[in-house]
Amino acid sequence: MTSYQITIPAENRPGSLAAVTALLASEKINIRAITITSFGERGFFHLVVDDPKRAHTLLREAGISNELKEVLAVLIDDKPGSLDMLVQQLASEQINCNNAYGFVLESRKHAIFVIDVDKMDEAQKLLAKAGYKTLSEDELNSVEPFHYMRY
Repeated sequence: MTSYQITIPAENRPGSLAAVTALLASEKINIRAITITSFGERGFFHLVVDDPKRAHTLLREAGISNELKEVLAVLIDDKPGSLDMLVQQLASEQINCNNAYGFVLESRKHAIFVIDVDKMDEAQKLLAKAGYKTLSEDELNSVEPFHYMRY
């Protein structure tokens, strides 16, 4: 199963992120996960949102360049070595990780690693054969990390 992320190239300046979040908020699109990377004067926002196709269209119509990318959201154990096992399997098949990020669902139990790979079909087959669960778009968007904790 695959999910989607929106990748937005951005200038590294005040207000770049605010323009994106304001548009999505005004249209009631919920940001479920986000990473921001920068290098010098440029960078990227990678977002998982609850309605990626609509968000992609709205951003484009607002003049904000973006790409709707198919990604894998892989459920892994939250313990030392779990991520290494996953990426070693990908590397052994010459599958490149273009970008990725992760978060814990339940401490010491489960985490999700969201990954953009260069050989999507091969990665899906490899992960299924190895017994990994990949989340669908709906499953990823309904994740409730830390819901069991009291802050």
